[in-house]
Order: sequence, then structure tokens, then C-alpha cells
Amino acid sequence: MPDGTQIRAFNVTPRAAEEIAAIAERQGRTGAGLRVSVSAGGCSGLQYGFDLEEKTGEDDLVVTVEGTHVYVDGVSLDFLAGSELDWHEALIGSHFVVRNPQATSGCGCGVSFAV
Repeated sequence: MPDGTQIRAFNVTPRAAEEIAAIAERQGRTGAGLRVSVSAGGCSGLQYGFDLEEKTGEDDLVVTVEGTHVYVDGVSLDFLAGSELDWHEALIGSHFVVRNPQATSGCGCGVSFAV
């Protein structure tokens, strides 16, 4: 964090980093990272958001894995501290997965959660 206090962990797996880079390349945005955010909404009250991003925000935590950046703003980090971003592939589709130890419940699709 900007003031040098204890950094709240947010981890990114190498598989997620690899997929972020591949998505950015397919969209003609080579070098873009992924912004992971939390906002109000979804079935359970809060929902994850994922967007390609080229710029770091003033209060962002930046996690770099294998040259790929993941950005998490300070407000979202309060809900994501201790979480891990991964990529999951299945016959019915592929998607980012957030393993969030703070989530007390979630919806079936894995996009919304409650704390």
C-alpha cells in the first residue's frame, strides 16, 4: 500500500497470468493487464469485475506474475485480501475464479459473493 503498511495479499496463479496475456493479445492489447474489482450487485450482494487495463491507479496493488500485471484498487482489496485469482477450464466453459477466504456465501456462477 502507498504508506508502506502491511500489504494485504492477493495472489495470481501462473495459469491466470498466462490467460490474461493471451486474452490481451487476442484483443489487440498486448501488454495490458487485468483489473480485478468488487462492486455492489449480483445474487449475493457483491460481485467481481474483470477488465483489461493498461494503467495503474493511484491506490492500486499491482501483482506481477510472469510479466503480466493484475491491478486491484484499495477499496476492492478490502474484500479480496488473502484471495487468489486462477483460471478454470471445463467442458461448459472457461473463466477466472477468485478463491476468496472472506466470502461467507456465493452464487452458483461464482461471480457474486457475500462477506
